[in-house]
Amino acid sequence: MKMNQATPAVKTSLQLWHDMIATGDLSRLHEIVENDAVFRSPMAFKPYAGDMAVIMILTTVSKVFQEFRYERTFVSEDGLNLTLEFSAKVGDKSLKGVDLIRFNANGKIIEFEVMVRPMSALQALGGEMAARLAAFMPTSSSS
Repeated sequence: MKMNQATPAVKTSLQLWHDMIATGDLSRLHEIVENDAVFRSPMAFKPYAGDMAVIMILTTVSKVFQEFRYERTFVSEDGLNLTLEFSAKVGDKSLKGVDLIRFNANGKIIEFEVMVRPMSALQALGGEMAARLAAFMPTSSSS
């Protein structure tokens, strides 16, 4: 599917997303993420819920990735679901991945899921994200 099949609201949000990625400034991300959005990580079974979690994760990963670029875009028939294929590096590991983004009718992100390969790059990404987000994640305590 071509990008012109996305709804007008999704096109507007996607343009802002691409502009933020290009400049490295995600300060306007709150404008396109719904309050009850969820983020599905390739490293975690349970999704992270809420706009603050989604924004924190996306902002952090944008700093972890090097040489990040989107390569292809696929749009669902309803114009509300996008698949963005990307490549990037984490340290010395090259990776390929997809962002599966679901929008509501208002063009706000309600679900953002990431898939990454190969495993060695996913492990490098997970390690770097864990190190950067450790202060914000709940700790488990042993009894």
